[in-house]
Amino acid sequence: MTRAVLRSNALIRLMVFGACAIALSGCISLLPKAKPAQLYRFGQPAFAAEPAATVPAPAAAPESIGVFRANGMFQNEAAGDRILTFTNGKAAYIAQSRWVAPASVLFDQAVLAAFDADQGPVRLMSRGEPGKADYALRLDVRNFETHYDAGPRRAPTVVVRVRAALSKADRSNAGEQIFEASVKASDNRVGAIAAAYDKAVAQVMSKLTAWTTASATS
Repeated sequence: MTRAVLRSNALIRLMVFGACAIALSGCISLLPKAKPAQLYRFGQPAFAAEPAATVPAPAAAPESIGVFRANGMFQNEAAGDRILTFTNGKAAYIAQSRWVAPASVLFDQAVLAAFDADQGPVRLMSRGEPGKADYALRLDVRNFETHYDAGPRRAPTVVVRVRAALSKADRSNAGEQIFEASVKASDNRVGAIAAAYDKAVAQVMSKLTAWTTASATS
């Protein structure tokens, strides 16, 4: 076989490989792109602008009661950033919709925000924070889910159920309580469902802070 023929065959192979590469690159660019997930959150209070009124003289602050936030459990299948739903006993996650962070993290932030905003004497303390803890508070989130009780096309109900256990510094029991909130979404839209979660968490936090204060001061 002559050198001219060999060069011709090599040139043909290069042209074929090049054509295949161009075709493949064209196929990759034509693939549909996945839609970005919509992000939602809950548990953060709305911040209003400071009024221009004269600030009154500060009242004497009540003696604070340190409450250590102990580690608790969070419903495993709902602890991540996906929104859990139940329809006729079947579990599923809402497509293309997520929390901005894992639900367990957002819930912890909501607990801190609720006690920070509360005017009572209880001061929630985290691990490593200086100061004396008079009590320890454990929160177990038993349910954090969306229920389509009326069917998959109707507005669902958000259920948040939390078990709270308060113990004294000597580890004796100071009280236990279950807090639950069921809030029906205004519509079968993810935005409305996220708003229902926000309202349900707010209801639970309101009951929780009041109960903790009453239990720690009794």
